[in-house]
Amino acid sequence: MTFSGHAVTRMFERNITKEEVMKAIALGEVIRFYPDDRPYPSCLLLWKGQGRVLHVVLARDEDTGACYIITVYQPSLEIWDSDYRNRRK
Repeated sequence: MTFSGHAVTRMFERNITKEEVMKAIALGEVIRFYPDDRPYPSCLLLWKGQGRVLHVVLARDEDTGACYIITVYQPSLEIWDSDYRNRRK
């Protein structure tokens, strides 16, 4: 698992730990697929735990199996519905 520089910066700014991100990946639910993302297809994971909700964008190199954490954030109810699965319209 490789954390992008962007993900590490955002985690630091948002006080999100590596352990939380790893739990989100292991226990979270894929709520969106982005098969056309480049250079690798990615997905958006939703995780609810430890008193907070996280979204993790994860990309996977299908040739090597390597995974890259692109970004991590706490979804805002200003942007997301109350289930954190769908963007508000």
